[in-house]
Amino acid sequence: MAMEASEIERLIIKAIPDAKVSIEDLRGDGDHYAAQVVSSQFEGKTRIQQHQMVYQALQGKMGGELHALALQTSAEET
Repeated sequence: MAMEASEIERLIIKAIPDAKVSIEDLRGDGDHYAAQVVSSQFEGKTRIQQHQMVYQALQGKMGGELHALALQTSAEET
């Protein structure tokens, strides 16, 4: 079962309210996405900790409804 980009964005913003989220469907199949997430909550956190915050926001959907997510995170717009 595929996952809509809007649902990914909704889950991330629900968990990280100030996040600026950009989602791209890489193959047009609803299973392979790239996401860029910018949030002040990432300040002082390692890249791994930032990614963990996003994966936690997805509520266990990675590997199930969401097959692949190429993730870029930062505390500031780059």
